[in-house]
Amino acid sequence: MAATTTSAAAAVAFSLPSLPGRPPRRRRHHAPCRLRAASTAAPPTPDLSIQLSPRSSPPASTSTNGAASSAGPPVAASLARDRAEDLQAEARAMARAAGATVYSPELLASRYGSRPFKVALRAAEVLSKLGAFALKVLLDERRGESFSVRRRARAVELRTILTRLGPTFVKIGQGLSTRPDLCPPEYLEELAELQDSLPTFPDEEAFACIERELGFPLDSIYSAISPSPIAAASLGQVYKARLKYSGKLVAVKVQRPGIEDAIGQDFYLLRGLGFLINKYVDIVTSDVVALMDEFGRRVFQELNYVQEGQNARRFKKLYADKQDVLVPDIFWDYTSAKVLTMEWIEGVKLNQQAAIESQGLKVLDLVNIGIQCSLRQLLEYGYFHADPHPGNILATPEGKLAFLDFGMMSETPEDARVAIIGHVVHLVNRDYEAMARDYYALDFLEPDVDVAPIVPALKSFFDDALNATVSELNFKTIVDGLGAVLYQYPFNVPAYYALILRSLTVLEGLALYADPNFKVLAASYPYFAKRLLTDPNPYLRDALIELLFKDGKFRWNRLENLLVQGRQDREFAAKDALQPVLKLLLGPDGEELRVLVVKEAVRVTEAITIGALIDSYNAAPEFLKPLISNGNPGGPFKLSDVEREQMIELRDRVFRIWGLLRSSDNFDPSLLQPIAQVLQEPEARVLGSRVAGGVTQRLAARLLQQLLRTPPVPGSSM
Repeated sequence: MAATTTSAAAAVAFSLPSLPGRPPRRRRHHAPCRLRAASTAAPPTPDLSIQLSPRSSPPASTSTNGAASSAGPPVAASLARDRAEDLQAEARAMARAAGATVYSPELLASRYGSRPFKVALRAAEVLSKLGAFALKVLLDERRGESFSVRRRARAVELRTILTRLGPTFVKIGQGLSTRPDLCPPEYLEELAELQDSLPTFPDEEAFACIERELGFPLDSIYSAISPSPIAAASLGQVYKARLKYSGKLVAVKVQRPGIEDAIGQDFYLLRGLGFLINKYVDIVTSDVVALMDEFGRRVFQELNYVQEGQNARRFKKLYADKQDVLVPDIFWDYTSAKVLTMEWIEGVKLNQQAAIESQGLKVLDLVNIGIQCSLRQLLEYGYFHADPHPGNILATPEGKLAFLDFGMMSETPEDARVAIIGHVVHLVNRDYEAMARDYYALDFLEPDVDVAPIVPALKSFFDDALNATVSELNFKTIVDGLGAVLYQYPFNVPAYYALILRSLTVLEGLALYADPNFKVLAASYPYFAKRLLTDPNPYLRDALIELLFKDGKFRWNRLENLLVQGRQDREFAAKDALQPVLKLLLGPDGEELRVLVVKEAVRVTEAITIGALIDSYNAAPEFLKPLISNGNPGGPFKLSDVEREQMIELRDRVFRIWGLLRSSDNFDPSLLQPIAQVLQEPEARVLGSRVAGGVTQRLAARLLQQLLRTPPVPGSSM
């Protein structure tokens, strides 16, 4: 549900309470207001001057149990409703939606299997319209008529075809409208109209649906309501209204009549197509029918507006502490299976760059908020918005990102969340064997499938793709490359992954609107870095070790880069980056890591100590230098220029890393107290003695080497 005006403030969050019972009062009768007939064209984008039709305001009453009487809907008693009352209102909404249709293949088969003639007519309609359009585009290309004017005409034609084919194909068009890498600009502009500017259905039908679903006359619910819809989407249309008993502005979404039958028939056809693909198209190894069923379940969930309201409530709870994310409140007393009443939010669609910048906002800042938010949805909470097209995401005047339309949501399994992060680490390390093994955890492969033949295919693609850097890859490049691998081997793409692809490709499309060179992976680095440095999950701790250690050596440059990137995430905390590592290091299974850490600690301590001595030597008076260096013109230690530079570089990098930790916004020296307590444990003392012993041996060896060296004879070479 999209409200795309460009005025100033978001509506105040509000939930309607129920009054305790009071005696009903006689209704005063008013002449009904005339409603303007709906236009068959898409409505214009509204502004704050939208005209609201006045409604009469009869009193209302509630029964003693909080349920509304026939005189009107529940009345607001105060602005604060406790949790119990809110749950009661939600329960009443659920009761109103008890008869909502639920998707099932058996339902489709029983409903449309006995109507082959009707199904055949629909199939012929779809094939004829899309086939004729494809033929026209092909002829344009062959005649060399693919210039902008011709493309504009074809784009309008495609939008019209998809609109006439109905909501299922409108959703396909919505997905294409956010892919500037797949469609020319003319197509993007026209298909964007499918997001919230579709033809409307008659207002009389919409208002009758509201009264039928909520059980009250329209003039007892609203003091004002727009005479025509301010937006029309694939499944319904939206009105702007003011609730009678609270005065709050709300968006009222009303479902299109007959939409269940239209969508059900299309999915019956799509399932049939899926069976044919599974049987005859060998190049597609995924279960297409299962993917269609998953998509069908999501779309039918969208048809139950009470379920959408519950999705919005869950999403809002997850993001209650995120200052950049705004989720509207749901008004349960005015919500049913086919009517959804939601807090009105002013904002601008993310693809309206000029309108956003006119408010002093930066599109890329908002896109980055969206990417970070989506990464948390996918990989942290596991509950994500699967339909984030521009009509469903608004930029508010305050610079917040408002999410709307929670009909299509999905969940990422917990094992898959950490496996995806580990997969990125293996990609950075070019560890293609580990990448191939990740597909077990991601549910792409059965446990008995041998991944050995898959490794060369991954290596062949990513070695070429990574010749630049990982951050320069875009998401489409990775999807296309992995797609080529998926087609060759027995992969089975799980349904949740298909929705993740949809969500991320849509977000990348939004980013490309603002900057054609935008790289989603580069913008994602801060989140991945923070998770790797701070998450105590054992799988991610192992992934961090894999990233930082190679061939027994610690890669300080990787740690520095992770800290630089991680600090860009506002939730990064230095204390969280330190304590989990120490716990792992001193744990019962950390002996192998302790060996590596001792070796690296000795090397770092030696570099710091010798670096300090070299600095002292360089600052000493010239007449003392020969005495200190035992006649060695190169300095107090027998070091080659390369070795000296490496030590100084290591010391400086370690100091920079410490500086990054200290400069974190939430760094406090007292945070190190728990670490000091951990270091007092017996294992830590043993580890410390091993480090001290190693450092002592290294420094003693260098000192002995210096003392036993014969001073060079003047004029001789070393």
